This record gives sequence, C-alpha cells and structure tokens, in this order.
Amino acid sequence: MARLKKVLIVGGGTAGWLAACYLAKAVNAVDPRSVQVHLVESADIGLLGVGEATFPSIRGTLSAIGLDERRFLVGATATYKQGIHYRHWVRPPGTPGADHFFHPFNVPSQRPGGPELLPYWLLGAAPEGMPFAEAVSMQSTLVDHARAPRRARDADYQGPMNHAFHFDAACFARVLAEHGQQALGVVRHVATVERTELDEHGAIARLVTREEGELTADLYVDCTGLRGMLIGNVMQSPFRSRADVLFADRAVAMQVPYETPDAPIPSYTISTAQEAGWIWDIGLQKRRGSGYVYSSRHTTDDRAEEVFRRYLGRAGEGLKAMHIKFETGYRPEHWRKNCVAVGLAGGFVEPLESTGIALIELATYLLTHLLPSDTGNMESAARHFNEMMVARYDRIIDFIKMHYCLSRRRDSPFWIDNADFASIPQTLQEKLEKWKQRPPHRLDFVSDLEMFMTSSWQYILYGMEFKTDLEPMRSAYPQMEAARQEFAMIQQAAIRALDDLPDHRALVEQLCREHVQRKPSGANITASIAG
Repeated sequence: MARLKKVLIVGGGTAGWLAACYLAKAVNAVDPRSVQVHLVESADIGLLGVGEATFPSIRGTLSAIGLDERRFLVGATATYKQGIHYRHWVRPPGTPGADHFFHPFNVPSQRPGGPELLPYWLLGAAPEGMPFAEAVSMQSTLVDHARAPRRARDADYQGPMNHAFHFDAACFARVLAEHGQQALGVVRHVATVERTELDEHGAIARLVTREEGELTADLYVDCTGLRGMLIGNVMQSPFRSRADVLFADRAVAMQVPYETPDAPIPSYTISTAQEAGWIWDIGLQKRRGSGYVYSSRHTTDDRAEEVFRRYLGRAGEGLKAMHIKFETGYRPEHWRKNCVAVGLAGGFVEPLESTGIALIELATYLLTHLLPSDTGNMESAARHFNEMMVARYDRIIDFIKMHYCLSRRRDSPFWIDNADFASIPQTLQEKLEKWKQRPPHRLDFVSDLEMFMTSSWQYILYGMEFKTDLEPMRSAYPQMEAARQEFAMIQQAAIRALDDLPDHRALVEQLCREHVQRKPSGANITASIAG
C-alpha cells in the first residue's frame, strides 16, 4: 500500500487553519517529514469577523499547537469566557419569578469524602431560593463581580476557574495562519479552486486552481464552510437536516462598540431569549459581538432586525446588520473515500452552547488519531470517524433542544412549537422522564460520545426549573447537615476568591501589554492584526 504523505486542506478560516495547525503539530511531532500539510485558500473569499464563543476544550487545543496565550489574546482580540448567562429563557420578561440563570464551566464542588451536593440542593439543604449554579460553584459569584478566571502569574491556559475564550473569528484565523506557517511548517497556497477531478474509483484525483494549476494530495480536508464544496458538491455526501427539532435557521449580527473604552467586559456569553429565538452578546477587547438567532418560520427578516435593534438600543444606531442563513443538521458521512469534512462543511448546530469550534476541534482530533499510515486503510478510518461524529451531533442536538422544550414561555408560536412533544427527540424524552425521579448521573452518558459533561446537563436542567422529586428517597440522603456546611463553605470561598482573582478587563489588558513588551518574532504582524 502507498504511504500517506500529503494532506491538502481546502479553505482557510478557523476550521481550515485550526485543522492545519493541529494536524501539522501532531503528525510531525516525531518526524517533521512524515506528512506534508498544505492549505489552499482563495483571496476572493473573505472571513466573517463576528464574535465567536468557544468551549473549554479550546485551551487544550491551543496549548497543543504551541500558540503562546498572550500572543493569541493580542492577535485574536480575545477575552475570557467562564460560562453562559441565560436571560428570559424560563419565562417571558415581566413574569413573576427568576429572570435569569447561569451555566458555569466549573463542575459542582465536591470535596473528598463529602456529599454530592445536587441531591441535597433538591431536598432544600441550600439557602432558600439559591439557584443551583450559585449553590454548588463559586464561579457564579465571581463572574457577577467581573472577575477573570485566572491570574497573570498562572501558566498559559491554566487558572483556578475552568474557562474558554471569546474572540474575533477573522482575527483568530489570521493568527493561526501566521503560527501554522512560521512555527509548524504548513504550506499555504493562495489560489481559487475552479474544478475537482475524480479518479476511476470516485476518489479525488486533483484540484485545478486558477493561479497554481493542479494541486494533489493523498487526503483532502474540506473546510469550505456551509458550501461543502468537496464533500457535498463533488463527493455527493448527503445532508441530514434536523430542522424538525431545532427551528432556528437565520441570524442577524453586528459589531457593536463599547460606550466607553474602559467598559467592563463580562467573562461570559449573554443569551437573551426573544419571541422567535435568542440574542447572543459577547465582549471582546474593543467591541461587542452580538446577533439574533431566529426561526424564519416564526418571524420575518425585517421583524428580526427590528427586535435585534431594539435590544441594542443606541449602541446599534447607524450600524449595518449582517444577515446569515443556515440549517441545523449534519452529513452522516463526514468522511467519504479520500475527502473529510471539518467544520461547517460537515454540519452545523445553532451556536447556543458554542459547539461550532468545539466540533472543529473534535473532527481534527479524530482525524489526527485515526489517520492511516497508508492510503489502503482509508475506509476503516472513515467508518470510525463518521460513527463518532454522528453520535456527537445527535447528543448535542438533544442538549440544545432541552433548553427550548423546558421553557415555560408560551407567549409566541416559536415557544409553543418548541414545547410540542413531536419536536422532542425520543432519546431526550427518555432522559427527561428518568430525571423526574432522580437527577442526571454520569451513567446516563457515554463519555467518549458526549460533548457536555453531566454537570452541564444538570446546570441547564435546574436552571430551567425542571422538577425532580427526591422526596420519596429522602432517607437515602442522611448528610443534610454536612451538605448545609458545604453550601456555606462554597459561599465563603467565593468571597475569598474575589480578592485573589483580578478584574477581567484589567487582566486582559495586562497580558496584552506583556506580549507587546516581549516583542517576540512576528510581534509587529500580530499587533497589526489586533488593530
């Protein structure tokens, strides 16, 4: 069999360059000549500079490719993210009851030998009326006081609080491109693919570009976004829509300036429910990235922009809105013959829980570790890859749907339709039925197939005020007093942590200054990107 010698990634952006960097770093760690990683991107296709939110796994990925954290912060205009703040998801504005809840990245506290706190929270051992996330994690208190998840002295991508990042997607792609070429040996081709030619077996034989003629490889990675130029148009891998479960299929977005240069930066994504969807709001270093994700079956584009501008108020005056179309779903065959889709080319799930880049990371990780050493084992690797990706997509869709179907909102057709039993996947129905009698447990999940930890399901479930009746099992939880002490200790620890962790904006600005003062190779390029 022929040895696999060359991978060609088609398309830049976050998906293309993240895949290129990770693949180049991993496969060439021992022998720099083992596999060549090339990337071709067109100068005619621009990048969308929307604000992008990520998943905590991004820290491991950036560390693995050797990207300095301060350089990343400067180049991508990045800030820290410690979770998601949900507003008006449980009930409409103005309705009696809590109007928000928080999904932190930290898992619920549990000291060795101490009781698991969730059952005791359900049985009333926490202070009366205290939300689950606040009762079991200090992170809720810290973000309310605009604290960062780490300190300047902490090692890159480390810190006391679990966290991810917000950044400008276009700037991030450029930082990765610079790092991939300078540090990892990725070969970049600036060329427009005009056609693709197949061999006698239906695999890709070559790409023909306008500027460089033919480009060939042993494996082609499709990072062309929603177009799916190779995997869809050429390889004819079908798309499985899940619009029957998740209705949102449009977004209107803007880049919004801060009112003042020193405005506080929330270290979380804000998600505010609306009549036909929800609005994201994330803070970058010099501006906000915001957009309204909505269902075109339940509102019009003009009405969506009106709702979005009303949310932004004066901050949105005079700004041009960008309209985006999408459909939730995926290709059951991400990998067909010698073509693999990574990112939007393989599938899309609305960005409610920031799974877009996490799915790029997952696909790249699987590709790297399933990559056959010779071209004859491609079929087996593809089958394994596809099974893993489909399982992740299905579980993510269940998790996102849970946000919608548990809402008590019935103030518009969108929310009424989301509560329709027929729109809830059977797998999610079964989970919710079990959890009426007991809380979610790690045994409910298959770890290698899950994007979200058990604690994330718990935070959303009880943030949405789901009812689990543990009263018949009260006698099985005899550590009520110990649990009360644990709840009190968490609150005390949160107060102490306020003195230990810096202000979020102050930390970001300090780390960026330190990068500029170091003046590493490529600093001028990176600084110009940030500007």
